Amino acid sequence: MLDVTRPAFGHNWRVAIEFSERIRRIPVYPAAGAYAGSAPPVRLASNESPYPPIQPVIDAITRSLAGLNRYPDPTNALLRGRLAERYGVPAARIAIGNGSCDILLAAGEALLEPGAEVVYAWPSFSVYPHLSAASGARAIAVALDGEERHDLDAMLEQITVATRLVIVCNPNNPTSTAVALGQIKDFVERVPPYVCVILDEAYCEFNLLEDPDDSIELLEHHPNLVLLRTFSKVHGLCGLRVGFALCGSEDLPRAVDQVRQPFFCNALAQAAAIEALNHQDVVEDRVMRTIAERGAMEQGLRGLGLTPAESQANFCWFELPVERPEDAAERETQVMRGLEDRGVLVRGGSALGKQGALRVSYGTPEENVRFLAALAEVL
Repeated sequence: MLDVTRPAFGHNWRVAIEFSERIRRIPVYPAAGAYAGSAPPVRLASNESPYPPIQPVIDAITRSLAGLNRYPDPTNALLRGRLAERYGVPAARIAIGNGSCDILLAAGEALLEPGAEVVYAWPSFSVYPHLSAASGARAIAVALDGEERHDLDAMLEQITVATRLVIVCNPNNPTSTAVALGQIKDFVERVPPYVCVILDEAYCEFNLLEDPDDSIELLEHHPNLVLLRTFSKVHGLCGLRVGFALCGSEDLPRAVDQVRQPFFCNALAQAAAIEALNHQDVVEDRVMRTIAERGAMEQGLRGLGLTPAESQANFCWFELPVERPEDAAERETQVMRGLEDRGVLVRGGSALGKQGALRVSYGTPEENVRFLAALAEVL
């Protein structure tokens, strides 16, 4: 409640600015370091693509530069139209965002409030706790199973009449694991229709369990389902921030647009994404390169005595060997520091939900060889 006993502004007094209660609740996003200054040569910390945008995408961005004195299309009509053609989902059921996180946070604002509940697995994407903290809703984090995968049955048990949103990250960030589409289908069918289900598929192109497009068919049977995707990963457009959601109804796109600022997707991002959709052959090539590096990395890690989770993403996840569980955090810090001293940047599990683990993106073959050599030295 506002304190009306304070002296008038003309009085000579000093006091800190007071922020809302939710600012104290919202955790700080655990961004990777080394963005300022000279970054280590091998950046394997943020699940970025090691491959830059292709020339036609760069050309599309360049052509858009002359129009930067104008606002971007606030309806994202051309991009939504191209996505509709690509995925067979009506444009009115497609949401665009400043990265998929923008849509996710807007969905939290549109769906959640004090007294509501949101259910997600943990460890999972580190933005999910922001949704409950910002809205005042209750977060229910369900532990992964013994193989670092979503325990969908356990998540179903946590759904109540207060649940508004359930999030499944598949493949899961940070553990790189995925559950089969058949399990996802069974899960969605058992979720009450009043609950929005967001299937976060930021890494779906790298998932070999099934075709990435197979999940789209579920939208025709479940108006409460949302497939969240991005151009940041396989398309290599992290720096422009453009994501999208394929939805089972028009309700969510309309709702997220109501709670966001206008012009949330800039003109260069729209132009780049539209052009990127014309080059599915590039996507397939990058996926195959990544899968090759995934196999080489797994073999290298096992050669060091480590056991990575079964990756279906463009990164891997593994625990560091320790004699005592209480030493996990210290060991993680030591290894990360040793790698950074050798010019390699990775992510520590402490910031992502599990002490004593590392998440490592797959880079170029040369970068991955350098990481494995550095890790061998540090261990």
